[in-house]
Amino acid sequence: METIQTALQKLISSLFDGDEVVELTRTEPEFGDFSTNIAMKMSKRLGQNPRTIAEKLIPEIQKIPGVKEVTVAGPGFINLRLNDDVIAAMLVSATSTPQSLAGKVIVAEYSDPNPFKILHAGHLYTSVVGDAIANIMQDAGGEVHRVNFGGDVGLHVGKTMWAMIKTLGSDNPSTLNAFKTVEQRTTLLADSYIAGTAAYEDDDHAKEEIITLNKAVYQVHTQKDHESNLAKIYWTTRTWSYDYFDNFYDRIGTTFEKYYPESEVADLGLKVVKDHMQPGIFEESDGAIVFKGEPFGLHTRVFINQQGLPTYEAKDVGLIFTKKHEYNFDISVVITGNEQEQYMKVVLKAIEQFDPEIVSQTKHLTHGLVKLKGGVKMSSRKGNILRATDILDEANAANVKVSGKTDERVTLGAVKYSFLKIRTGGDIIYDPAESVATEGNSGPYLQYAHARARSIVAKSTSDIEKSISELEPGERTLAVKLTEFGEVVGQAAESLTPHLVCTYLYELSQEFNRFYEHNRVIDDPREAERLYLVNVYASILKKGLELLGIHAPETM
Repeated sequence: METIQTALQKLISSLFDGDEVVELTRTEPEFGDFSTNIAMKMSKRLGQNPRTIAEKLIPEIQKIPGVKEVTVAGPGFINLRLNDDVIAAMLVSATSTPQSLAGKVIVAEYSDPNPFKILHAGHLYTSVVGDAIANIMQDAGGEVHRVNFGGDVGLHVGKTMWAMIKTLGSDNPSTLNAFKTVEQRTTLLADSYIAGTAAYEDDDHAKEEIITLNKAVYQVHTQKDHESNLAKIYWTTRTWSYDYFDNFYDRIGTTFEKYYPESEVADLGLKVVKDHMQPGIFEESDGAIVFKGEPFGLHTRVFINQQGLPTYEAKDVGLIFTKKHEYNFDISVVITGNEQEQYMKVVLKAIEQFDPEIVSQTKHLTHGLVKLKGGVKMSSRKGNILRATDILDEANAANVKVSGKTDERVTLGAVKYSFLKIRTGGDIIYDPAESVATEGNSGPYLQYAHARARSIVAKSTSDIEKSISELEPGERTLAVKLTEFGEVVGQAAESLTPHLVCTYLYELSQEFNRFYEHNRVIDDPREAERLYLVNVYASILKKGLELLGIHAPETM
């Protein structure tokens, strides 16, 4: 396609002395293989009807090697149909993605759970989406670094620590020895957070104790205390949280290069804010330091509180500059829930006043809530949180009901695909039964499609052609669809939209089904050629699923 596009660009330059960029897009099969709106782009400059320009171009475009047919549609769209040998040649690199991000350093920050709290369904969602986006950007040539950020200091820690010490009956760290397994430790932390939150909201005396304890936890960090009883409990249970996170990430098949605890970036955040105290950026207000967002259509937020402590806002400032210092990124992708959208707009707008470049390099993506079918929303504060593991366990139960067996690879594929097939931004209504179905637009359906394609190849005793030079009509339709893969992944990398890959894979599987229904493969005179197409199809399914973080099984 690039050769055709280059030839068209030269043609436009020579005939019309124009510098308009020629863009080729896929079109419906009945119209051709590709379409361009270049005539409409030139219409205003030339003062001519776009259809007239298009008709003038037809005889010249038909001279381009590889172009079989040129037609004009609508107000001036130019449709091109290519020779079969050109389509066949494109199949050789069908699994390759344009390297549009080559040489770019990318930091992908996602998941972001807080130690001392439980992983909920939202963490599962952002982990799945973040991992897919990181995979896709890496496939487009980017040098991708996956990182994670969480609050190891803050009021939630004070709540959990207060309730945990009450539960243990002592601040003696030896009482923690009774908790041997990750499950026991996680349950203690989760129950303590719920109890601590309830006490903070309902009991004024407990609230004061929690605030005092929270300040003591800050001192543990500032004084680098590892010897006091409080410090030993804190550091031990913080490690429990990270062990729990690691177990979960291992289960879903994602890894992180680095965890950034808030405590490690808070000092830099304080420094950056204080260094830029001036009108229009960070200003004093009632003993605190704030950024006034109203002139920008935003709202005011506190970056350093009245006690001189950094807020979440200041810590995020420290995080952004820490990532820049450590990676010198060209692109920083941050994925959070929708509730963080306005918050992040204020943080980035504040930074933009003194470092607009780092803000221009930052892309903040948000997502909605994960709810079970029926629109159920749950809350960790009330104790009825929809845990990340609940989603996986529900999928496992649904899969057992359908198939009579447990297969975590199918379960993960089901959950991940259910999340990824929908454009990021809105709420996700998760239906366990629908997710594990082997029919329709689901992860297991595509896993089965891959296994089925591999089984077709395995049944044959013929050698698979290494390439093909001619295509029959039924073969050609499938071949054209196969050549779209790299472009789709490239678009997904550019727009950070993994749902494009899901949509393509499902459409491709449907196209293959139509091909296979009308074109015998095994024991056909064109068996070797058709096996080549089946093999390319299976390779694309495998790579596409793996980009989404989904296992592509050889058999099911």
